[in-house]
Amino acid sequence: MPVRTASAFWDGSLKEGSGRIRLAGFDQPYTFASRFEEEAGTNPEELIGAAIAGCFSMALAADLGGAGHAPEKVETEAKVTVRPQPEGGFAITEIALDTTATVPGVTDAEFQTIASGTKENCPVSRALKAVPITLSAKLV
Repeated sequence: MPVRTASAFWDGSLKEGSGRIRLAGFDQPYTFASRFEEEAGTNPEELIGAAIAGCFSMALAADLGGAGHAPEKVETEAKVTVRPQPEGGFAITEIALDTTATVPGVTDAEFQTIASGTKENCPVSRALKAVPITLSAKLV
């Protein structure tokens, strides 16, 4: 299996500095304000959200197909919450997944069971076990 590579650099102090995050096909700036405020740019938490949303969507399609229900479409949004901590610093405190799927022939109960299992077992979810992950899954 391939090893995936990403890199980042940072110039300057925490609040006044800036950097770039790079991976295949992606090269974006990031700053304190794009991470902890609302300034344009990317941030590590956004990339974690993209990773888990992509992993979950693909894994859910596989799990549904394995149960005999090939999906037409799976869409997932991930909201990654980062908060200051009382002891100092910041921490990712929650990841909320919101997925919708078009899956002919599956009942909502079966869909919910499969989606819950996928949330626990996709590779990125496993890597992020230290963070509470919630799931809202809807059939459309």
